[in-house]
Amino acid sequence: MRNKTGPLSGIRVLDAASLLAAPTAASLLSEYGAEIIKIEQPKTGDTMRRYPPFRGAVSLLWKVVGRNRQSVTLDLRVEKGREVLKQLASKCDVVLLNYRPETLTKWGIDFEDLVKVKKDIIVFHLTAYGRTGPYANRPGFARVAEAFAGLTHRTGFPGQPPAQSGYPMLGDGVAGLYGAFAIMLALRERDRTGEPQLIDLGLYEPLFRIIEDQVAAYDEDETVMERIGNSNPLISPNGLFPTKDGRFVSIPASTEPIWRRLVGLIGDDSLLKYDSNRVRIMHREEIEAKVTDWTRSHDLLELVDVCAEAGIACGPVYSAAEIARDPHIAERGSIVSVEDSETGKPIRMASSAGRFSGFEGQIHEAGPALGSHTDTILTDLLGYSQSEIDALRNQGVL
Repeated sequence: MRNKTGPLSGIRVLDAASLLAAPTAASLLSEYGAEIIKIEQPKTGDTMRRYPPFRGAVSLLWKVVGRNRQSVTLDLRVEKGREVLKQLASKCDVVLLNYRPETLTKWGIDFEDLVKVKKDIIVFHLTAYGRTGPYANRPGFARVAEAFAGLTHRTGFPGQPPAQSGYPMLGDGVAGLYGAFAIMLALRERDRTGEPQLIDLGLYEPLFRIIEDQVAAYDEDETVMERIGNSNPLISPNGLFPTKDGRFVSIPASTEPIWRRLVGLIGDDSLLKYDSNRVRIMHREEIEAKVTDWTRSHDLLELVDVCAEAGIACGPVYSAAEIARDPHIAERGSIVSVEDSETGKPIRMASSAGRFSGFEGQIHEAGPALGSHTDTILTDLLGYSQSEIDALRNQGVL
């Protein structure tokens, strides 16, 4: 059952996008009450349904990223399918699209077309490079966005080729987070002015926005931020350090007080001469070698406890197995078990992030079976008869 008491209850979103970035925005909105109608290609469905891991023939990744949705099959490649899409859009507050601009124009489902069916519609259009500029109609996915935004260039170790981030859909996730934020801004502006809103977002732009240092550094003296491995180009010591039991710990000495506390734990007063972050960056290798010698003399969990007691930020490098059994993760409810009618077994996934005093995020169901809500939505929302639905299905529209 949908969260009908969340702050976004009463908002209906038509998710006609595919893969992960724009649909992530829909997922976030759904956790706080928005109703999501997901449009999928008949017979094949969203591409995410074919990505591992699997439970039998069912993608668990789809079950996670497709949560809190109603699945409606609709072939947008045919005119009748696009006609039904517009009918659905007329009943929704927000429409999500991630086709290239030229495709929306060709199909007649661009912002200007949708405003004609609902005068205060909000359209969130996510593309690789945005709707304007020389690259507007180029295709692109998360890895392309990471590379274009400058992230890939500086990921990896000095003297080695650039590396991709450990999570292959980082760019999608960041864009989805920003997308949800952008949609809420547009909802606020619509409510304030009564005007329709177009959100034009390039997949690379949220990543580019959060990489705060690269433009300023280059603009000042043409400094290009390069690969620096597990260190932090802005702070030292700040990195991943090996422990006695063969694991790794993250220690960021990000402020002067934390640096002095760390020196006190290490017990090497010669380090005190590095009395500013600027000096420590200049002597990064020597400093971080001494930190490494110290961490190698302690087991991971012992080290984390010692640092926490001393007021030093420090955290274990966790695998999924360690996350699954961590008591803090359990007590915070960071992992939830969600019922899934298609497979008949609950699916564990990350919960809504953050806790609020007046409401809560809810994941009420895993990603639905393909087309499982088609008849209900067309009947209840658009007033179609069963014979009309059957005719559309026989024509391959549904």
